[in-house]
Amino acid sequence: MVNVLRGFEPAPQDLVLSLLGAHHVPREHGAVWSGGLVRLLEEFGFSAGAARVALNRLVGRGLLDRSKDGRHVHYALTPRTVAVLAEGDRRIFTLGEFPREETTWTVLWHSIPEDRRLARTRLVRRLRFLGFGSVQDGTWLAPHDREDEVAALLAELDVTAHAGVLLGRPATAIDFATFVARVWDLDDLAERYRAFVENFRGREVADDRQALLLRTRLVHTFREFPFLDPELPADLVPAPTHRAEALRLFHDLYPALAPAAQRYFDEVTMP
Repeated sequence: MVNVLRGFEPAPQDLVLSLLGAHHVPREHGAVWSGGLVRLLEEFGFSAGAARVALNRLVGRGLLDRSKDGRHVHYALTPRTVAVLAEGDRRIFTLGEFPREETTWTVLWHSIPEDRRLARTRLVRRLRFLGFGSVQDGTWLAPHDREDEVAALLAELDVTAHAGVLLGRPATAIDFATFVARVWDLDDLAERYRAFVENFRGREVADDRQALLLRTRLVHTFREFPFLDPELPADLVPAPTHRAEALRLFHDLYPALAPAAQRYFDEVTMP
């Protein structure tokens, strides 16, 4: 494993989606040769066996479709995965785009039955990606008007009957900044932004292969920030110290690496 991957330990299923999300263009059409995907996962330190298990599990989860063309097996993104990746792109590429002042907040609470555990797990993950933080079990808070996104999400998971949503603003008579620091770990968020800048600032690559490795690590690491950063209003809590630098670094480096990374992806995934 090359040095640009030091400390990078993604789950293989997540890494497949990062690779396809970043380099499989267009996402809505065509399929990718399984042997190429296996080889790419091997580049990140996974065995061929572990890579094939990851691909099979993504099929089982309904995130990839499998097809066969003669001796070759191919994988394609399902419509559900395309939609999730598009939602992810919107959050990733608009993160921190505008300074946020006092805003409408969204409160969601749910009591999803135990026999709908999978729906509850998916709801929680998607809520975090929308900038929600957990106040207590079944109660979530976001410093945004998320009415439309939440309504669509509840309908998609068929749990609308088990949830309630309220829009409003914090009372000014209490120290709300102290409260939100208990909902989101702001110290950890600041440290993650600092580490991101330290990891990726000044990175250079020697060839197309290293460009793909670095670009994949970059986006896979950055995509965690929408789960962690609620983008709190600046008049309530100052922005994390290194956030602006991390955003500039990502938006400069990600497109700069794209041509070389795409060449290597196409070369490897061509049967």
